[in-house]
Amino acid sequence: MKQTISKKPITTHQEKMIHQNVKKPVRTISGVTPIAVVLKPKKCDHGTCIYCPGGDFVPQSYTDKSPAIMRALALKFDPYEQVMNRLGVLERMGHPTDKIELIIIGGTFLQYDIKYQYNYVKRCYDALNGKKAKDLEQAKKWNETSKHRCVAMCIENRPDNCSPEEINRMLDFGTTRVEIGVQMPDDEIYKKVNRGHTVKDVVEATERLKNAGFKLGYHIMPGLPYSNPKKDIQMFKKIFSDEKFRPDQLKIYPCQIIENSPLALIHKQIGYEAYTEQQTKKILIEMMKLIPEYCRVMRIMREIPKEKLVQGIEKLDLRKDIEAEFRKSNIKIKEIRMREIGFNQDEEHKNLKLKIIEYPASNGTEFFLEFIDENDILFGLLRLRIYDNKKKAMVREIHVYGQALELGKQEKDNAASTQHIGLGKIMLNKAEEIALQHKISKISVISGIGVREYYKNLGYYLEGFYMVKDLK
Repeated sequence: MKQTISKKPITTHQEKMIHQNVKKPVRTISGVTPIAVVLKPKKCDHGTCIYCPGGDFVPQSYTDKSPAIMRALALKFDPYEQVMNRLGVLERMGHPTDKIELIIIGGTFLQYDIKYQYNYVKRCYDALNGKKAKDLEQAKKWNETSKHRCVAMCIENRPDNCSPEEINRMLDFGTTRVEIGVQMPDDEIYKKVNRGHTVKDVVEATERLKNAGFKLGYHIMPGLPYSNPKKDIQMFKKIFSDEKFRPDQLKIYPCQIIENSPLALIHKQIGYEAYTEQQTKKILIEMMKLIPEYCRVMRIMREIPKEKLVQGIEKLDLRKDIEAEFRKSNIKIKEIRMREIGFNQDEEHKNLKLKIIEYPASNGTEFFLEFIDENDILFGLLRLRIYDNKKKAMVREIHVYGQALELGKQEKDNAASTQHIGLGKIMLNKAEEIALQHKISKISVISGIGVREYYKNLGYYLEGFYMVKDLK
């Protein structure tokens, strides 16, 4: 189904001016400012996946030459110092730092000592708040009106660490997005690479995480040992054709043989060779063509330094080449990032309309609302989930794209930015309408701690971990 909302033609003159005055504007071109913090080193409970390079001094899935790890090492993995360091750097580069997405990377966070987990998150909030709270609850409360608000929080996790108890803990932290390592959904491959979980774990975690309201990302790894290009494409197709999966986001990390990994020791013995650049490019092109409009590719390729590679593709900006090829060939890609307004600055944008896509996923129904123009350029999106036998409605994400602006800042000539011009409110009203059509009397929103004030102004109130509204 589709609905069109008339709007005046939109230009992007002032957005270009903002873009020019910010160093590395791509960091905040999607509307928020990300800050990654790294956990102290800890071995995974299941052991080591054979492609994993980490050791005793850095998180298990990283190398000591990765930029984020090098920063964390210098700061002794202290979360407070890491956040303070990044805030300072981003401000000096000209980026706004009032809407922060906090990304916790490194080990499997939910496997750390629980006291460490709570203290780690609290210390991150303390840094954003500029003062130290007595406990996590106070830190979160302060952050609702802080100068640097945590509007989103992401935790990297494993499918077998998504129990109801662990999900509640992530909600308590203020998490809004969870990324799980799926690699490729095949039990035989999982066993051979010592992944430590099953496809069943992936399916169950996917449903639990969506029902909890999280935006869900999969880490995908083509080129694993015991796979091949044909099998990779078949498994990738399954991720979107089978409604038991259907993630909101992807990170695609082609398998590489990295120094100090078990694979570096056994690759000759098992006859394994990493994909060449040409093979990788061909597979990635096919994958990008298969991705539906409701999914965003967050990243392609990991930042593995050349000196750490035993075998595998060295080119880190392969995505740039692939996207340039798509644009040159006029091949339309549905994936979100390629359609975002921030990555399509030079086009004229007019005739904005609200499009709604409905699809089944993980024993529920997803409604993907998107503001697009006549060229399918994306200005904003909302994810609404109807689940629990159509008894519950959950907004899992609202995102308005464009260069991040300061809270409360609005364009003066009605042509500055898609930020803060009411698109989010329009989509939320439509989500409420859809919930009422399904005879649901209450709607919930998973909200970053720093966005609670926004929802309060729209008639929502805090109930447990969610902002909720009673519908008439």
